[in-house]
Amino acid sequence: MRNPLFHIVRRRDIPWWKSLLFRVIAIIIAFVIVCGMISATSGENPAMIFPYLFEGSFGTVRKVYSTFRMMSLLLIVGLALVPAFKMKFWNLGGDGQMLIGCLCAIMCMVHLGDLGWPDWAIILVEIPAAILGGIIWALIPAIFKAFFNTNESLLTLMLNYIAVAVVGVYLTATVKNGSGTMSPVTTGALAIKFGPHQFDYLPIIVAVVLLALVFAYLRFHKHGYELAVVGESQNTAKYIGINVKKVIIRTVILSGAICGIVGLLLATSINHSITSASSNNMGFTAIMIAWLAKFNPLAMVGTSFLVAFVNTGMKGVQTAVGITSDAITSVSIGLIYFAVIAADFFVSYRIMLSKHTKEPNKKAITAKKEKGLKEEK
Repeated sequence: MRNPLFHIVRRRDIPWWKSLLFRVIAIIIAFVIVCGMISATSGENPAMIFPYLFEGSFGTVRKVYSTFRMMSLLLIVGLALVPAFKMKFWNLGGDGQMLIGCLCAIMCMVHLGDLGWPDWAIILVEIPAAILGGIIWALIPAIFKAFFNTNESLLTLMLNYIAVAVVGVYLTATVKNGSGTMSPVTTGALAIKFGPHQFDYLPIIVAVVLLALVFAYLRFHKHGYELAVVGESQNTAKYIGINVKKVIIRTVILSGAICGIVGLLLATSINHSITSASSNNMGFTAIMIAWLAKFNPLAMVGTSFLVAFVNTGMKGVQTAVGITSDAITSVSIGLIYFAVIAADFFVSYRIMLSKHTKEPNKKAITAKKEKGLKEEK
């Protein structure tokens, strides 16, 4: 028998620049493959795909703003998931928590506006309402996990579908024309606009503030240390006197509150309305963003920018080459994700070629030893 052709060895103490280089090379290879795929589909010169990609993300001031706004929303959702993930609480319910937060804000905007409340009073109510909605939707699986050790992944995932159903019921009851589509609501809107183009920079400002707060919370606060210990070993946490149930509930409340803030932004700053798809699957996209960044809030700035750049850039590519289907965008994003994941593998491990030597024949060795013993006798 021969040894395997190669074997996998774990890398130790790889320099940061080499880790970054692996990822950059993987992303470049993925983009080259995407360009070839789009060229084969549309007949476009593959050398033109890269310019179209950058044009779609940065071609105009509005496109630049759209890219950074998407990046900010994805970053906020990622920041919501990171504390729970570091504690090994796999919160897959970001979409549902955002939807409920969005619904609470919209209900305040619609019904308090109908009662004639001024905008400032509506804003004072809708902000805590949206945050509380996200907290309640996250608190349900947190309580079951803390006291009954249920599977939080299944429960948070199930609550996503329940949130979609709740929004659907609300729209059916509220929208009287039967279309299920709510007209934009202007009462109680939130915005921070400045500059010649009067873009709303509130999502970007909120993302910067939350990034600083979450980073400081995880790095310097006692709570950040405690949730990390609980994530490593609940038995160790109990041994050193940490109340595990309290840490689980407290951390997931933080996660739900931040998701509620995203719902607030979607309702009051961006869409001014709600649908069952308002969350736009950002909860699942943010899981990839957080995982690729190794749950490091600062590194998530880069991963969220990459995802936003590809999403907005591919729309420009579709328009430029005349592709109407969104499938090409989804496939391209999937390829880039796969490339980054593959790069992460090569950052952690290396493949070593084995020497082609035959394994010693155990029977032959045993027979030789027996023969030697007989000769000695």
